[in-house]
Amino acid sequence: IIGKVLSVYELTRKIQGKKEGISWNKFHGLLFAAALIIGLYGTYWSYTVHGAMILPEAASVHGKEIDQMFNITLIITTIVFILTHIVLFVFAYKYKHSKKRKAYYYPHNNTLEKYWTIIPAIALTVLVLMGFFTWRGITNLTKDEMANAIQIDVTAQQFAWHVRYAGKDNVSGRKNYKLIGSLNGLNNLGLDLSDKNTFDDLKVNEIVLPVNKPVRFTLGSQDVLHSFYLAHFRVQMNCVPGMPTYFQFTPDITTAEMQAKTNDPNFQYVLACAKICGGSHYNMKFAVKVVTEKEYQEWLAKQKPAVTEEMKKQYQLAMAESTIDNNKIALNN
Repeated sequence: IIGKVLSVYELTRKIQGKKEGISWNKFHGLLFAAALIIGLYGTYWSYTVHGAMILPEAASVHGKEIDQMFNITLIITTIVFILTHIVLFVFAYKYKHSKKRKAYYYPHNNTLEKYWTIIPAIALTVLVLMGFFTWRGITNLTKDEMANAIQIDVTAQQFAWHVRYAGKDNVSGRKNYKLIGSLNGLNNLGLDLSDKNTFDDLKVNEIVLPVNKPVRFTLGSQDVLHSFYLAHFRVQMNCVPGMPTYFQFTPDITTAEMQAKTNDPNFQYVLACAKICGGSHYNMKFAVKVVTEKEYQEWLAKQKPAVTEEMKKQYQLAMAESTIDNNKIALNN
């Protein structure tokens, strides 16, 4: 409506033989200049206000490398963003249309083409290589590095986490989805009790990790796709039904130290699901704590086996019934 009114206004002045009422080229040039100033202030505001909401420093060894990559990328893109927008809006203002000069047709320049192709290509190559080597350092571990890490098995389920420590042998017992709900419903994780490594596994209600010790998580899901997300450790890996995934890292800041760093006595690390997995996805959390080696050993000594006495009893009954059935089949044959 405003546009139509202004068009009628300009047309009326033209019919009356008067000069243009509003210098639209100058007006739009000023709008571009104002957009530059407001936009740059908006960028500054976003960095100062939203930047203060960013996560505290990474609490894992590899997390610091990831943060370094993030900061380098942010610095480069911010510089490019600001410079290109200053040039864009200043040019729009300075070279607005004027009857006193004719626009210069400048369709191509090989030198400019080389600069804006080669420079971004070099920058992106450096960033990609940094990401590649960092990810390779996380995932491409030796057998000894994997075996020496604390082994923790995590099973995701709508809408809970089931966490099992490998016990004294540091080897997690096998799971079998066909065994889920067996032993009169006691075996909710599908533990294979024929595997002797299962009997010293520990079922826990919180994840407690010793500082500066590598820990390896084996991840799985019983239903839909979930995502194992430890924000402060810069850890995220999908939990896929029917296919185990892995993530190994070394925490290097205890919960107590992070409480002091954040000046928040109530600070706690938390495991969350980063994949929208259903109606109660938001509530799928699990407590995580990083402690000293002494505190870890004290906590570990208090944990109970994942295989309860009742489960053992039910398993023995099932094995006895299976033996009887096999004997009957043999006799019949």
